[in-house]
Amino acid sequence: MKNKSASSRRGIIAGGNWIIDQVKVVDVYPQREQLANIRAQHQGSGGSPYNLLVDLAKVGAGFPLTGAGLVGKDANGEFIQADCKKNKIDTKHLGSTNEAATSYTDVMTEKDGGRRTFFHYRGANALWTGADIDFSKLKAKIFHLGYLLLLDAMDAPDAKFGTKATKILTAAQAAGLKTSIDVVSEDSDRFAKVVGPALKAVDYCIINEIEAGKVTGFKLRGADGKLDTVSVRHAAGALLQQGVKELVVIHFPEGGFCRTRKGEDVWQSSLKLAAKNIAGTAGAGDAFCAGVLLGLHDEKPLQECLEIGVCVAAASLSDPTCTGGVKKLADCLALKKKFGVRASLNSED
Repeated sequence: MKNKSASSRRGIIAGGNWIIDQVKVVDVYPQREQLANIRAQHQGSGGSPYNLLVDLAKVGAGFPLTGAGLVGKDANGEFIQADCKKNKIDTKHLGSTNEAATSYTDVMTEKDGGRRTFFHYRGANALWTGADIDFSKLKAKIFHLGYLLLLDAMDAPDAKFGTKATKILTAAQAAGLKTSIDVVSEDSDRFAKVVGPALKAVDYCIINEIEAGKVTGFKLRGADGKLDTVSVRHAAGALLQQGVKELVVIHFPEGGFCRTRKGEDVWQSSLKLAAKNIAGTAGAGDAFCAGVLLGLHDEKPLQECLEIGVCVAAASLSDPTCTGGVKKLADCLALKKKFGVRASLNSED
């Protein structure tokens, strides 16, 4: 059976973590054994595929959206299935199980500045293997997998491929899909062992500066907290050397950077949002990723892909939940004119 050419394919299938976020807005993050007041609470989507697909639906992506993963047979699982239906996300590969409850996260968001701390229950996501997906029968253009390091069965070793995630990414590529990954920011030494093998089966690696630093060993911020743009370039180059086939995108609060296999470098600063315009930062990275993948799917120039990414991320910041602030693409792009863009990140400009 011949693979469909990339140009004839349409749609994104996203698999991985499906999470219910219970967002609590607190007046202050307390020290141990101290009290904080919950000023507001919200329920929303969480997890790479869930956030990404809902964001794509909300911006008005003109191609099919498909979810893959595992939820529990419980109220949270039913909520996710119904939410996907409302957003016209195909759930034929989103299974349900009695073996574990649907994953959830308590997100403690500080009222001033939107900084958040996560308390996570892995649940059904830990069991998902993707065994039911036959990529040769899919018409999708891109398979996105996230978050590596938070998918127990996918992060498990594989004798041939290194990890189970690498095996499924390899199968997607063999069937003619482009592959994309995202990684969770955790404080551990597992990055090289879990993320490293997968890079050889990835076309688009879209991660933040913390994750890029953990995978490559580069320090992307100085002691003063300032972004080191030279190290950002080196980290992107190192990820390409480790096997990423087409491009690496590293994002951070200041914006984003893309380096391609062909040697093209693209910088994009984020929008100039005041603290009063940031209700919460949860989901901003997924929103950025959704915007970039939207542009890549539609074969936009890389600069435009990054611009879409920072604009969708800026919209996401307006709501304490991961996807509640995202609007139609035209409305997201209009934020650039409303708020303006930070100073250039590229010292050569």
